[in-house]
Amino acid sequence: MSIRFAAIGFEHGHIYGQVQVLLDAGAELVSFHDVEPARVARFQSTFPGAVQAESVEQILEDESIQLIVSAAVPNERAPLGIRAMRHSKDYMSDKPAFTDFAQLAEARRVQAETGRIYSICFSEHVTQKSTIKAGELVAAGAIGQVVQTSGFGPHRLFGFYQRPAWTFDRRYFGGIINDLASHQIEQFLFFTNSDSAEVVAATVGNFKFRDYPKMHDMGDLTLRGPRAVGHIRVDWLTPAGLPVWGDVRLFLIGTEGTIELRKNIDVAGREGESHLFMVNDAEARYIDCRDTEITYGKQLIADILNRSDTAIPQARCFLASELALQAEALAVDLTKLPAG
Repeated sequence: MSIRFAAIGFEHGHIYGQVQVLLDAGAELVSFHDVEPARVARFQSTFPGAVQAESVEQILEDESIQLIVSAAVPNERAPLGIRAMRHSKDYMSDKPAFTDFAQLAEARRVQAETGRIYSICFSEHVTQKSTIKAGELVAAGAIGQVVQTSGFGPHRLFGFYQRPAWTFDRRYFGGIINDLASHQIEQFLFFTNSDSAEVVAATVGNFKFRDYPKMHDMGDLTLRGPRAVGHIRVDWLTPAGLPVWGDVRLFLIGTEGTIELRKNIDVAGREGESHLFMVNDAEARYIDCRDTEITYGKQLIADILNRSDTAIPQARCFLASELALQAEALAVDLTKLPAG
């Protein structure tokens, strides 16, 4: 038994991964809606079995649809998710799922009232094989208790993807930390098994792309949980010489060993992505993650059918989002500090 779902809003290419992870798990894509003809044409050619809906309302009123997925402009994701929950549907948002505290508070309230699922697809975790494998190793005790994480999420701004206009105005996505660093914040909570955390410090800056004053091209923050600390850096400064959009990395320090992930590329090393290196008291080795199963789609479908909470716990979705918003609000802009 599986589910029927619809897609609304294709402003970010992540929508293709969101849809595919559900199709791979056996879900049925019923319908879709977007307002831009080029995006509609691309989506139709990629997923020809789905029917184009005339409006968002048509999808919301379709009682046979159980889940809505969206990668709309970030500041439009929460209002859509709230509408979906009020129409007795579960929801999967691309990250960031919220761009201000008011959106997050309303989503929390409606989710508690309706009992619907508001899942956030943190793709650098739930659809990335080396991260999934690292989670399995940590759960098995391979490096002991994780006491520190260091996550790096560099991105290339130009020359790899055609960036939409909202990329350059933080009003639409909540800022670089809220957007890009939400991945690393969620992974800190996951790997350290933290159900609470605080932002110790955060900084942002616009060092290179001064022609776009409404964005920042660098951000970092430090998190402290009950039993661990996390350091995070994100940026739009990936050089053109790298053949992928960013050298995304994660380091886990445990009481009995370490894990390093090179998620997109092993520079001047092995081909492909999802590289995992582990060192503990027994050995130092490279682990091939190519056969690791991506379980997020199957788990989310099971959660929808069984009203369970296994894919990404609801509390972690909301907490990661809250910490990202807090870090953004607290961040000191290094490029606006007085000289000297």
